[in-house]
Amino acid sequence: MIWKPHATVAAIIEREGKFLMVEEDIEGEIVYNQPAGHLDPGESLIEAAIRETQEETAWRFKPEALVGIYLWPQPETDRTFLRFAFCGSCSDHQIEQPLDTGIIRALWMSREELQDNKKLRSPMVIQNIDDYLAGQRYPLQILSTVDYQK
Repeated sequence: MIWKPHATVAAIIEREGKFLMVEEDIEGEIVYNQPAGHLDPGESLIEAAIRETQEETAWRFKPEALVGIYLWPQPETDRTFLRFAFCGSCSDHQIEQPLDTGIIRALWMSREELQDNKKLRSPMVIQNIDDYLAGQRYPLQILSTVDYQK
């Protein structure tokens, strides 16, 4: 059997010193995360980030740069996550849209609020924000989806 990490995306969206986050119920535990999720078959990484943000927060996400690529072996399980974290802006909040299963609410939080008071879904949450705040950015053109049909 070939080992495969879980390919995921995350959106880092800052507004007035606060970040768009989701409060979610994961197996009975309330945790905080960026809008994030798995890459679906047939979609690009950028498309996945836009879709996950819309589904989890009801905001339309416009990716502007790649902040980083993160590999995290989850210590409690045999799962490893490969996360592509994007930064950008959001608009067109569809407040009436139901949020994804397990998402309690979307909210804006400062880095300090996350660090001091909240249970984070993974250590990647703060690492993504710290890399973003340090100015780490890569152009979206670094990512390619190869179509062998052409």
